[in-house]
This record gives sequence, structure tokens and C-alpha cells, in this order.
Amino acid sequence: MSRPDKSGSHRAQYEKNRKRILATQNVCGICGKSVDLSLKAPNPLAPCVDHIIPVAKGGHPSDISNLQLAHWSCNRQKSDKLFKNEIIKGTKILGNRNLPQSIDWSNYKSK
Repeated sequence: MSRPDKSGSHRAQYEKNRKRILATQNVCGICGKSVDLSLKAPNPLAPCVDHIIPVAKGGHPSDISNLQLAHWSCNRQKSDKLFKNEIIKGTKILGNRNLPQSIDWSNYKSK
């Protein structure tokens, strides 16, 4: 069975929101670093759109509030993991930036 954001009724709305995110955001929602929108796959720092709450864990497949800009490598590393929400000084923080940065991709050169 294919995911709802890849086919069916959510596909058009996902694509619309994906374009909106790529046009308005420039920071990775996972690692917090700048995203170079000119990079293309297979560069690990290429931009992609991440589901904050993964579709596999019940996240909405096309709602813009469940989508964020991310580096391709950060999104792959996050996979379908969920992190507990934290409360810091009365502000609820979604713990998306809890991933270890195991590889420094800043010096990556594509072939």
C-alpha cells in the first residue's frame, strides 16, 4: 500500500504545501542549520520536506503544520522516530533537533 502523500487525495495538497515550504523556509527543522535550496540530490545537504510526525506514526500526510524543511541526510537519519515534547521556561518545544550529528556533511563534494 502506498503512502497517502505519494498518491491519492492528499498528493495534490502535499505538493502545494511542499512548494510553499521550499519557497518560505531556509532552516532545517531537524538540525537547525541553513539549507541551500540550490543543491540537488544526491547531495546529502539537498533540501527536502519532512513530516514532523511521521505518516507511519499517525502524522497527517499533507497538513502544512506537519511539514517542515530539512536536509535530506537529517530527514533520513530521523526516519520515523518520534521525540518527547519538552517544556522549557513555559514554552513547549518539539524535540526534533535531538538527533546526533554523526557526520559533518559541510565539506561534502558530489561527484
